[in-house]
Amino acid sequence: MMAWENQTFNSNFILLGIFDYSPTHIFFFSLVLGIFSVAFMGNTVMILLIYLDTHLHTPMYFLLSQLSLMDLMLICTTVPKMAFNYLSGRKSISLAGCGAQIFFYVSLLGAECFLLAAMAYDRYVAVCCPLRYSVLMSETICGLMAASSWMLGSLDGIIEVAVALSFPYCGAREIPHFFCDIPSLLTLSCANTSLFERMIFICCVIMLLFPVAVITASYARVLLAVIRMGSGESRRKAFATCSSHLVVVGMYYGAAMFIFMRPASDRSPTQDKTVSAFYTILTPMLNPLIYSLRNKEVARAFRTVLGRGTSGE
Repeated sequence: MMAWENQTFNSNFILLGIFDYSPTHIFFFSLVLGIFSVAFMGNTVMILLIYLDTHLHTPMYFLLSQLSLMDLMLICTTVPKMAFNYLSGRKSISLAGCGAQIFFYVSLLGAECFLLAAMAYDRYVAVCCPLRYSVLMSETICGLMAASSWMLGSLDGIIEVAVALSFPYCGAREIPHFFCDIPSLLTLSCANTSLFERMIFICCVIMLLFPVAVITASYARVLLAVIRMGSGESRRKAFATCSSHLVVVGMYYGAAMFIFMRPASDRSPTQDKTVSAFYTILTPMLNPLIYSLRNKEVARAFRTVLGRGTSGE
């Protein structure tokens, strides 16, 4: 508590960022802003389409809308502050701002882990138990799955931000990252953080490996069921839906495991910033594209909503 009392919400950290002002980095910064814009628009459109089109009011699309909402919040947690600091030349972030970034970042990543497992279970029920789908994936169960994902992620966020901000920080207070990432922040602590780092590792094992086990089991059953399908059209449709989900899962969990489940001795600031940029900026852009490019129902919903808006004018 004394460590906390010695800090004030006027205490600032310095975010060293990921870009300088060389022509190459200005180009990459512009590229990040372009990716952010596409991610912001893509996820917003997915949420609105699923909300406005009654044909998409199904468990699969409800869970997809939650994924888009999480991705939308995730990119808004890190990119706007990074862009403001870069354009203004100011690199500071307050203790309160740092705590907010940690909370939303950790909560959203955790929530997305559990949500992807729920989406895998949904596909398992749809393919392997189609006659019981309306019972096993009722509106109530679907809502509970989504709410549980948000609550478990938020619980992890509350615990980690409370402990991380309880440590005393000293020295230059320069975070070698473009946002307040806990591993980078802990390198500035004057206290011994090894116990907390072990706790984070254990949390990551639980929050990554448990959902991965559910996803692996679900898709193993789905794959066997698809192979047994007699209809070629049914097989193609099942493969299209499940392959889209597996691509998202592979990108998300692969990057998350690389960043969170390595020993501290193997970490490098450059690697951490690059991989973090991948799954906090690039993945939110790719998710709506992956789920919508080969999805006829989303394309039909987009034409319907667009046509409704045009006729309304």
